[in-house]
Amino acid sequence: MMKTFVDDKDQTSVSRIVYLLFRLDVGGLETVVVNLINHLPRDRYEHHVIALTQCGTFKQRIQHAGVHFYDLDKKAGKDWLVWFKLLKLLKKIKPDLVHTFNIGTLEGVVPAFFAGRPVTIHAEHGRDTSDPHGENRTYRLLRKILSPLVDVFVCVSRDLQSWLIHRVAIPAAKVHLIINGTDTQRFIPGAKPPLPPPGFASDSDFVIGSAGRLWPIKDHGNLVTALAKLGQHDPDGFKRCRLILIGDGPKRLEMEQLARHLGVADKLWITGWRDDVAQLLRCLDLFVLPSQAEGTPLTILEAMATGLPVVATRVGGVADLVQEGHTGTLVPPSDPEALAQAILRHLHDPQWSKNLGVAGRKRVMALHSLESMVESYHILFQNHLLQKIK
Repeated sequence: MMKTFVDDKDQTSVSRIVYLLFRLDVGGLETVVVNLINHLPRDRYEHHVIALTQCGTFKQRIQHAGVHFYDLDKKAGKDWLVWFKLLKLLKKIKPDLVHTFNIGTLEGVVPAFFAGRPVTIHAEHGRDTSDPHGENRTYRLLRKILSPLVDVFVCVSRDLQSWLIHRVAIPAAKVHLIINGTDTQRFIPGAKPPLPPPGFASDSDFVIGSAGRLWPIKDHGNLVTALAKLGQHDPDGFKRCRLILIGDGPKRLEMEQLARHLGVADKLWITGWRDDVAQLLRCLDLFVLPSQAEGTPLTILEAMATGLPVVATRVGGVADLVQEGHTGTLVPPSDPEALAQAILRHLHDPQWSKNLGVAGRKRVMALHSLESMVESYHILFQNHLLQKIK
């Protein structure tokens, strides 16, 4: 990416940014927004977060006291009134830049246009649960129709970049790649802390874990099924295995029922939402992401920054992060047999597995730090704000 530097006059001005989200809740996309607000230069930006529905407790992670939050209380389904609410609010805020995210907020570029035509950036962090491969013709057409109102499309993986250009037909010059970054000072290797549930795992146990919303597209049932298959292939090794799902969501009850049905309920701990994710990751021996589709998953970057080897499905931008045989193992999606075999290899070759984790930490430090991601967004914002002034 070519860097462009603005002049001193522009560097002293404060730009008003609106982030338009469907909901400010726990998630990778939301974590990126929180990290941007927390780490962008504070003397350069004024931040406004608008949720079409509501800003949840996740806003408490924002460490910037001057941030403004707005709930538009969108009704389920089509709610045309919400766009008029947004138009009225944008006219009041008078933003210099409006940043929308994923298909759920893309239509917000229309009221932004009528509110004064600020710089408009739309980010694609991943596809909708109901359209994991981006084949929904209506969604693709909507992106194409509204593209003249978008100054730049940001995508977080090469897979999404290629899809936007070749399937959605967005001009390549409008598509900008910024791969997510993570906090390598918060997510660090370290000695295993004791697990909160007494007696859940001993020091000699092999602890497998995943993190994120228990959501259909994340396919945690794939991982629970793979855990059961370990017992079929290696009964002795299976005795040492434990599985932690860090997170919560609408699929929680289904995962608990599946674990009971497969006879592995005593080996599963679903933590619910936690503020100590960095510590819990250090309890693991192996991180697994079993998703059906992904953008650039922050959970993988957090695991790699913690020094964990990774087994993940080869979907979306995952292959941009996990190097097969160097930082982790890639398997096909929706294939619990392949997932179980990959886990067994890590179980039976602990030194090889540990070496992958060390290499993963080095890769994140070099290519996917939080600082490099924030700098990329800062340069993008400033370049387009400068062009608007001119």
